[in-house]
Amino acid sequence: MKIERLNQDKIRIFLTFDDLLERGIQKEDMWREIPKVHELFSEMMDQAYSELGFDASGPLAVEVFALPAQGMVVIVTRGKVGGKSDDHLQEEENDEDVYEMEVTLEQSDIVLYSFRDIEDVISVCKQLKAVDLIEDGRLYAYNGKYMLAFEPVGFELPRYHAMIALLAEYGEAASVTTAVLEEYGKVIVPAKAVLEICTHF
Repeated sequence: MKIERLNQDKIRIFLTFDDLLERGIQKEDMWREIPKVHELFSEMMDQAYSELGFDASGPLAVEVFALPAQGMVVIVTRGKVGGKSDDHLQEEENDEDVYEMEVTLEQSDIVLYSFRDIEDVISVCKQLKAVDLIEDGRLYAYNGKYMLAFEPVGFELPRYHAMIALLAEYGEAASVTTAVLEEYGKVIVPAKAVLEICTHF
């Protein structure tokens, strides 16, 4: 479990599938109201407090993104739940174990890999094109690394796994969401990244 602060009222938690398995939680369980998920959330909030001093009291908005090959990203924002009366908030605060949450769940089909340098990006793009896996994709620069994002919609499983295997050979699965990349990263190639890179290098 990796926790980082995005701003004063927002944190991002990256859970690998191993983190979930250790706690006996399936990926699908994150969509359900079950005690194990509540325990996991409490554990995440305790860790966020001890590591970052992030106080999770009061209303919270929680967004959960499932990343196909990597795990899950949970974004927690303080003070975003509207339409509650003060009396209701007062009641909530009396029970320490109750988090008032507005949960958004998104199944992201985006595959995202980070690369240390442009040479690795060029190499992987040439490999992907050579075996005719994909020509699409977007290339970003973010936190001193290059990020390739793909939406392999309609891929058969063997083709999908072949793509992941190649990407993993040159880079590593990234734990950021494309929303973060759009906001904080820089778009280098907005579309057809594999084709563009192979054409120019």
